[in-house]
Amino acid sequence: MTNKDYKEYAEAHQPRSRTGLNMLKAFLSGGLICCVGELISELFTNAGFAPEEAASATSITLIFLGALLTGIGVYDRLAKFAGGGTLVPITGFANSVVAPALEFKTEGFITGTAAKMFIIAGPVIVYGIAASVVYGLILCLL
Repeated sequence: MTNKDYKEYAEAHQPRSRTGLNMLKAFLSGGLICCVGELISELFTNAGFAPEEAASATSITLIFLGALLTGIGVYDRLAKFAGGGTLVPITGFANSVVAPALEFKTEGFITGTAAKMFIIAGPVIVYGIAASVVYGLILCLL
């Protein structure tokens, strides 16, 4: 079998991409998570919180819900269905912190949970902080 024959054979037997469907599921699930966030924000606002306080309380609540759903195994099933739609909202951040911590808990608290907790979210936090410092310096200079 030549390289050309193999390439044709592989392309004929390769599963077809479902990009359109995956994008639709990601858009709808991410939008649904954001709608839940808006609902929580409205509940806090109606309970008498100032807009800034409601925004902070909403973020905390969404992080808690993301961590809780990850801990009981629901968020992983949602992510399997929704794909990237679960990564963008703040609940995805909570998932990226809790999932490695749960995975390595058998190695102990210090060398397992504490050491591996930020294995995924750590680089995002570091580069986010570094970028904000650079952008702040540029803004100061301009």
